[in-house]
Amino acid sequence: MRIATFNINGIKARLPRLLEWLDETRPDVACLQEIKTSDETFPIKDIEGAGYGAIWHGQKGFNGVAILARGDMPVEVRRGLEGEPEDEHSRYLEADVKGVRVASIYLPNGNPQPGPKFDYKLRSMERLRRRAAEIWADEVPAVLAGDYNVIPRDVDTFSVKAMADDALMQPESRAAYRRMLNDGWTDAIVSRHPAGGVWTFWDYQANSWPRDAGFRIDHLLLSPAAADRLIDAQVDKDFRGREKASDHAPTWVELRPA
Repeated sequence: MRIATFNINGIKARLPRLLEWLDETRPDVACLQEIKTSDETFPIKDIEGAGYGAIWHGQKGFNGVAILARGDMPVEVRRGLEGEPEDEHSRYLEADVKGVRVASIYLPNGNPQPGPKFDYKLRSMERLRRRAAEIWADEVPAVLAGDYNVIPRDVDTFSVKAMADDALMQPESRAAYRRMLNDGWTDAIVSRHPAGGVWTFWDYQANSWPRDAGFRIDHLLLSPAAADRLIDAQVDKDFRGREKASDHAPTWVELRPA
């Protein structure tokens, strides 16, 4: 069972690339972020034509998350994170798919820091941690997949110096991510690539893709029941080099059947 996360950076602008990726790799579950479309304009017909059922939590022009299931329909569990009723950003969607609890997550970038955007980032990470604890208590196989906007370790970036002042790499951001690992969640990519050097994002600026000047901010955290079934975790890096590609590459885990 392959579960992937993919920050698509605009589902309508990248729809050909998304359909291409779905056709070529056939993930069982695909968690999308930054769909940047309203609920009414989500391209469901195209997704269904590719053989996927879908649920989505849209927002016009910004944010937005979705969960796609090959030959199946995700059963929605939660839409949005509790803790800030005034928060209207579409950043979290959770569903049961093929016997696994799956969340599609788009955490705030947090720049510039310090400031209110960084404070919102840290609060969002704590709200996610609280929801993760509730999922943990259910003792179900679970995958928390998405763009966390956190570079967890120095080996997860092409240049520590270049990213030193960025919200993605601040000690507070890293500590919030590490707290989830300390709660018992497994970072799937680290489990297969402990030495690092694996990127999931390359900026459109500064010739980042040709220079391989990337970093890792897209993560899949596994509950113990999912981690016990882990076969592999990788990045579909080549898709970042396609024409009019997202600035993120799809990242995935493969789990043994239950």
